[in-house]
Amino acid sequence: MLRILSAVLLLIVSISSLSATPPKKTKKGPCAASLAKCPVTGCGGNIDKNLNRQKNIRTAPSGAAEDMTIAEIKALDDPVIGFAKGGSREKLTALGEGKLIRVVAVALVVRAGSKESCNCGLTGVANTDNHIVLIDPDDGSPSLEADEADSVTAEFTPRVRKRLPDLSRAELKPLIDAAPQNALRVRVTGVLMFDSEHSLGRHLIRHNNWEIHPVFIMEYCPTGKTCSNTGTANWKNLGQ
Repeated sequence: MLRILSAVLLLIVSISSLSATPPKKTKKGPCAASLAKCPVTGCGGNIDKNLNRQKNIRTAPSGAAEDMTIAEIKALDDPVIGFAKGGSREKLTALGEGKLIRVVAVALVVRAGSKESCNCGLTGVANTDNHIVLIDPDDGSPSLEADEADSVTAEFTPRVRKRLPDLSRAELKPLIDAAPQNALRVRVTGVLMFDSEHSLGRHLIRHNNWEIHPVFIMEYCPTGKTCSNTGTANWKNLGQ
């Protein structure tokens, strides 16, 4: 009888220990097989399809780009009163979202991106964005450590890179690394976009959440050359 009772107790303890062990978390993979099969609205869990559609613009808006300064981008409203995740972006359009702009700045670093819902959770260089930290071109002592909190973000996107492969971290990083103080004077043409995801939560280190996203033209000023804000002399397109 004692032997049976001991066996029953051992069985109860074993079952209890098994039930107390938390189940292993399964890693969430991409929600599309490839970027070609990823819709412009992206996919995944609780996403903002309107934001993803804005991020995934493939071609530049028609017409000439409007010249804008880093200071003007930093002066835009953030947060935008009355805007909610997934809502209409009319309030953002009224502030300038969607227009083609051209900005002269200093690029301090270009970082590899990670998986995002706009790219269907895909990973790897070909399927992720590149994040560029831009600061005012008149900054006399540029420093990533000191200036990133007051910076503006520009992004190369994989959908644009399919057509314009030179818009890549591989092309830009060596130029920044070789520039004096690792600060490269650039002229960036792209779409003004409000990153509402990071405005409403998951805040990033930067001045606000208005970005140049996606970038369609990236020019740089070679070391030792003078490049005016509006002229064409000495500016080189990335990849040249």
